[in-house]
Amino acid sequence: MVSTLGPDLVDAANGLQSYTVDLRRAIHAEPELGLDLPDTQSKILDALTGLGLTVTKGESTTSVVADLNVGRDGPMTLLRADMDALPLQEDADVAWKSIHEGRMHACGHDSHVAMLLSAARLLVDNKDQLPGPVRFMFQPGEEGYHGARYMIEEGVLNDVARAFAIHVITPMPAGMFFSKGGPVMASADKFDITVIGRGGHASMPADAIDPIPAAAATILGLHTMVGRVKAGSDPAVLTVAHLEAGTTNNIIPETAWMEGTIRTFDEGTRAKVKEGVDRVATHTAAAHGCSCEVEIEGGYPVTVNNDDEVARVDAVAEQLFGESHFHHMSDGVMGAEDFSYVLNEVPGSMVFLGVAPEGMEPGEIPPNHSNLMTINEDAMANGVALYTAMAMSE
Repeated sequence: MVSTLGPDLVDAANGLQSYTVDLRRAIHAEPELGLDLPDTQSKILDALTGLGLTVTKGESTTSVVADLNVGRDGPMTLLRADMDALPLQEDADVAWKSIHEGRMHACGHDSHVAMLLSAARLLVDNKDQLPGPVRFMFQPGEEGYHGARYMIEEGVLNDVARAFAIHVITPMPAGMFFSKGGPVMASADKFDITVIGRGGHASMPADAIDPIPAAAATILGLHTMVGRVKAGSDPAVLTVAHLEAGTTNNIIPETAWMEGTIRTFDEGTRAKVKEGVDRVATHTAAAHGCSCEVEIEGGYPVTVNNDDEVARVDAVAEQLFGESHFHHMSDGVMGAEDFSYVLNEVPGSMVFLGVAPEGMEPGEIPPNHSNLMTINEDAMANGVALYTAMAMSE
């Protein structure tokens, strides 16, 4: 048991470091994708056994919810960790490298789960100091599968007063926390466009309707459009990231296809850019004698931190570590998060934990989602301490 919300809690988290590291490596070695993560779920359930928590398995996914009841009324704090990996071949040279071809924990979700499981142990040991009950949310399907939404539909936010999550990020200094009030992560929408012409012989383009020039003009038009539908002070990104057309050098294809992403920090801007995609694609195709089909798949909303909850993180981090461990970001990041669904329903915050590997210069560090992504595991103790302290603080 810790006596105060301060350095002794950090010491307690460091005392669990070998346990946290072992959990993280075990999860890292057996990554799973999407909403069905039975092996990861089993590891979580094993780690929660014997802690006296009320544990519930998800019905529509392999989620896990665990409640720590303290026998008195008070605000319920939700602490969340995402569980899923990415469809990526791991090339990092580590002993706990993924044993599954084409799957890798390249975004740090393995560390999120391990940190939250260690925090659960600390909170059970110190439940007499809690202002209210704690709910642990272990969520599959963050990487594009809307896992949080499934859990919300199953009632994970019932009676929750506030929510908190940590996300590791490799380029930031190890053990330091970063966040801001308001929009902290972007919305994410996917679009795909099929430009339809008429195929023919590449030596006789006048007898065909070539969709490739129309597709090329569409890409340039889309990138130009973004800066013309929003104010310069309002960030937005559109990227065409995938283009396919044709089969060989002497055939004009009938179609050209592209897909990409839209990222914004404002729902109004989001709507304008999405409308602009349809307008630019349709009329550019028509200008080249082609037609087109446009599909826009709505993704995660903007992740918006509650100002008061971010201030609480700042105050708690100062109690734990001193002023230098929490830094207010001036801008959000263009990555997206389905913790946004949680923060749309209850006040809360997401913070970034720096896990820059030791001995690497900033420009050398593989980013999240890299096939070489690795973390400074020493930083996880600070994450365990902050998860724990956010539930213990008033």
